[in-house]
Amino acid sequence: MSENVIESEPLIARASDSGLISDHDRTGGTWSAVAHIITGVIGAGVLSLAWATAQLGWIAGPLCILVFAIITIGSAYLTADCYRYPHPDTGDLRNRSFIDAVNHYLGETNKRVCAILVNVSFCGGTIAYVFTNASSIRAILKSNCYHKYGHNAPCHYGETLFMVLFGVVQFFMSFIPDLHNMAWLSVVAAIMSFSYSFIGLGLGIAKVIENGAIKGSITGVPTNSSVDKMWLVFQGIGDIAFAYPYSVLLLEIQDTLRSPPPENQTMKKASIISVLITTFFYLCCGCFGYAAFGSDTPGNLLTGFGFYEPYWLVDFANACIVVHLVGGYQIYSQPIFAAADRFCSRRFPNSNFVNKLYPVKLPLLPVFQLSLFRLCFRTVYVVFTTGIAILFPYFNQVLGVLGALNFWPLTIYFPVEMYFVRKKIGAWTTKWIVLRSFSLVCLIVSVLGLVGSIEGVIKEKLSS
Repeated sequence: MSENVIESEPLIARASDSGLISDHDRTGGTWSAVAHIITGVIGAGVLSLAWATAQLGWIAGPLCILVFAIITIGSAYLTADCYRYPHPDTGDLRNRSFIDAVNHYLGETNKRVCAILVNVSFCGGTIAYVFTNASSIRAILKSNCYHKYGHNAPCHYGETLFMVLFGVVQFFMSFIPDLHNMAWLSVVAAIMSFSYSFIGLGLGIAKVIENGAIKGSITGVPTNSSVDKMWLVFQGIGDIAFAYPYSVLLLEIQDTLRSPPPENQTMKKASIISVLITTFFYLCCGCFGYAAFGSDTPGNLLTGFGFYEPYWLVDFANACIVVHLVGGYQIYSQPIFAAADRFCSRRFPNSNFVNKLYPVKLPLLPVFQLSLFRLCFRTVYVVFTTGIAILFPYFNQVLGVLGALNFWPLTIYFPVEMYFVRKKIGAWTTKWIVLRSFSLVCLIVSVLGLVGSIEGVIKEKLSS
């Protein structure tokens, strides 16, 4: 399969080439990778960390954030080393996606399981971004209403309309050809991430100063029973798990990097920088949010209305979230689009519906390529994710389910197993025992987080 658009077809390109980036087109470096990672990682998750810290308490909360940061760096190192590996069929050295890597290291069966989990992870991330966006728009309206009529005013706004509007925006944004062509959007989204993270941090610090005391306790939010506390702790762990890992995106991002230097070295450097930056913000937002509100810490720090004033700053922070989520949605959906393009072009190599790309020119925008298949598939995907978000708009509970469901298999199991094959690590060697034990512990944590978060979703659904 050619990696370049066929020159004899200047007006109609082949969709089968979508998702593949040739060596001379790969111009990314450390900072573009950092932008992609931060766009994919700092998002909906950071807003729930104060609530998660409140469930775990002053010792376990920050410690859990640090542990997940270390785990994420370790997983990134293992995965980055698996980028180049000779494919048995084509001889190609590059694994352009996480699913490709699992297929070539671990075989077809593991690939099928991985594909299901990866696509659930990507799809779940986009669903979370749909209702998070709606929550932020609603928060802007409520903030203005409270400022005008007082904090006890009945300022109620629905979220369905805002989810639909976000879906309309994503319908148009989804025709960005691939991840490589959206570096500019990732930079903008990363700037927005820093903006609202700084604002959330600043508001938390200001609230602590205003209170004149640090709220919260070592054991976290008190509950009526130990069983309720257990569920909330598990759910908090799931929220933190959702906030960090990006293993499923790592190889997609690594495939945009230029070489030399070797892509794995650049990716490891970018991963360390990104995780250090995100951990700093996570600790600050989580801890200062809990210190400001204690047991009353809202599920979403910037939309739960612990902060009323200055209302314009709260509005600006939520507007930054909205802009960031536009890019974040694409970071998670573009790998699905590319995988669908590749699969269908290989399955139907002679289909004009799938393989012909027609140039489209809109006012003020550069020419982009559109196929009938892309139009149909991407439209259906946006409609699907928007519809599911409307049905299950439970912020913390859904984040916990997504984080716990995908944490162990995608962040730990597959990277560890691929690393064994890549480095030819034998059974019962020291490194084998250490990594196996590490994987087992993470499996237990993932199961606990999943159980607690599912219980939270069921409880919210029954009470609504």
